[in-house]
Parts: sequence; C-alpha cells; structure tokens
Amino acid sequence: MNDSAADEGSASGEPGRTRRAARPARKQVLLRLDPKVHDALARWAADELRSSNAQIEYLLRRALAEAGR
Repeated sequence: MNDSAADEGSASGEPGRTRRAARPARKQVLLRLDPKVHDALARWAADELRSSNAQIEYLLRRALAEAGR
C-alpha cells in the first residue's frame, strides 16, 4: 500500500473512513468519597442515564455556571 492510500483512511489505515478531529486532552483527578456518598451519586447518575463520572462533571459544570466561573 502506498502512502497516499493510508492518508485517505483512518489512523488505522482503514480505507473509506475519515479521521476524527482530535479531542483536547482530559485531566484526571483522584477523588476519594465516603461510600454512602458514592452510592448516592451512583444511584443519581443511573436515574439520569449517566455514568458516575459524567454525573460528577455535570454537577461541577452546573455549580461553576451558577457561580459565574
């Protein structure tokens, strides 16, 4: 396979697929929670059809917006 054919495919060289725009790097944070807080958060996230991580990010974004930050 020549280089121009690889350029047309995805990063894996799969023909017919275009490359996606790179996402900005995400920061990782270690968060230690009381087991009861974690359980409540997990239930709340499930009720909202989100992962626990997505629920935490949603709540943080909402709090930041309310605080004007």
